[in-house]
Amino acid sequence: MMRPSNGFLSALSADDYELIRPHLRTADLPHEAVLVETGETLRRAYFPHRGVISLVVELAKGEHVQVAMIGRDSLLGTLAIVGDACALNTAIVLVPGVASVVDLDRLRMAADQSSTLRAQLSRHGLAVYAQVQQTAGCNAAHPVESRLSRCLLHTHDLSGESRLLLTQETMAQMIGARRNSVSLVANSLQQANFIHYSRGHIQITNLDGLRQTACECYAAVKGQYDRLLGPH
Repeated sequence: MMRPSNGFLSALSADDYELIRPHLRTADLPHEAVLVETGETLRRAYFPHRGVISLVVELAKGEHVQVAMIGRDSLLGTLAIVGDACALNTAIVLVPGVASVVDLDRLRMAADQSSTLRAQLSRHGLAVYAQVQQTAGCNAAHPVESRLSRCLLHTHDLSGESRLLLTQETMAQMIGARRNSVSLVANSLQQANFIHYSRGHIQITNLDGLRQTACECYAAVKGQYDRLLGPH
């Protein structure tokens, strides 16, 4: 049977996949669509095939800071299955695409029937948690240029796209920086021929250059994902 391209779904055993396959449906992920807001009950799990979902913390003064991203390798909804369905942050579509969707109640019932499915969900939840922790440390300690390079690389990996629609405001939100700082750094990366940037459109032209500019957090998160989500 043809498996979806999402990494979580494709890694499931045949028996585990069959527990949720009849309940999966396809949904578009429009750019900047809000999938759930902080404090709301998450009712569906999203398995992106294309596109990236941004998890954002909203502060009292109106600031928005990204704490993690979810793409084609994972799913939105792990913590709602293994813990509380009340959203701890807002989930916004950063890069448009398409996803498989299943009601959380159905996924929870399937997890109750399979210890291997529960274990897989737990590992994906831990991977997102590791990303959140690394992002917090990165935003507190590393230069804007390194943080932006990290986020562009991560977005590329999760979406599979070298052309991205990212405004300066969005990039500032992604790395917890001021918009004018992002403008200066984006110009610097363009002068180095690592990216081409114009009116919110970014084309990544030199991945190796971005890797050399990014801080160790890019490799650290990638290593945790490989450890947790690799073959077991």
